[in-house]
Order: sequence, then structure tokens, then C-alpha cells
Amino acid sequence: MRGGRHWGPFSIEWEVRDERGPGRGRARRFFSGDELRLILLKLIEPAPSHGYDLIRAIEEMSGGAYVPSPGVIYPTLTLLADMDLIAEQQSEGARKVVAITPAGEAHLAERAEEVAALLDRLKGLGEMRARADHGPVRRAMGNLKAALQNRLRGDSEDSELPHAIAAILDEAVQKIERL
Repeated sequence: MRGGRHWGPFSIEWEVRDERGPGRGRARRFFSGDELRLILLKLIEPAPSHGYDLIRAIEEMSGGAYVPSPGVIYPTLTLLADMDLIAEQQSEGARKVVAITPAGEAHLAERAEEVAALLDRLKGLGEMRARADHGPVRRAMGNLKAALQNRLRGDSEDSELPHAIAAILDEAVQKIERL
């Protein structure tokens, strides 16, 4: 159990959180277990891969909006192997490398349109994140908040200070509205 939901191999969920910061926002289901299996098969198809290669590929395709955990990827790879859609290959080092089998290639060919739509959806997530990246504005707002708290903290003898700060903020608002 994780967060009150079952996370078995047939109900794998990818969480995509909105950009309100750590622990904020609402998680939603992004791919079903079957969809994730198709995406992994497609990513394995060109060349044998290991789990971390697949995690990085998904992160790159989503523009960093989603980085699947090893706890999601590796059980799915095990299921794909159990279904004879992938097979472990000989590799140097400790990491297991998997390659697509002929049955996996046939499965991808049968569902080519669905795979293309899933990849488009993943890429669309990255494009949406790029459009919604307001990082510089959030950073500037945080800086403004800190500066205001520091300047207004304590016993200020200057009774004009709040009026001067308000005038600066009002001017900034007018400039932003004119953009």
C-alpha cells in the first residue's frame, strides 16, 4: 500500500504533480500498467537497455515533468519478462540489460497506433511543463517576500518606510499590467 492505493503490477500508477512545490498539489494517474508496459517496450526496442536508461529516457521525453521510480520500472520489467516480451541479455557490470523479443516486437506492431498516442501524450507532458515554467517569477516573488520581511521586521523608527515600499510595489504592479 502506498498513499492508500494498491500498487500491484496490474494497477501501476504514475504520479504527476502540479508545480505548487513539494508535497503540494494533487497526484493523478498518468498511465495504466498496460500503457507503461507498451512505453517501456517501445523504449527497449531500438537497443537493449537497463532500468535506469529507461527512467532517464522517460524523464527526457517528459521534459523532466515525470521521473518514474525504480519501484515502478523494475516490477514492470519483470512482468514484461514473465510475458516473454523482453529477455535479459548478457552484459558487463551488475546491471541487468533487457532486449525486446520477437513476441515483444509483434506486440508493439499490433498496437503501433496506441504506442504512438502514448508517446505523444508523454511528450505533451513535457511541452505543457515548458509552457507553464514560471520558475523565474516564483524565484523573484520569494526574493521580494524575504526582502519585505527583513526590511519591515523590528522597530522601525521611519514611519515613511511602509509608504515608500507601497509606492515601489504599486509602480511594479502598473508595469506588469502594461506587459
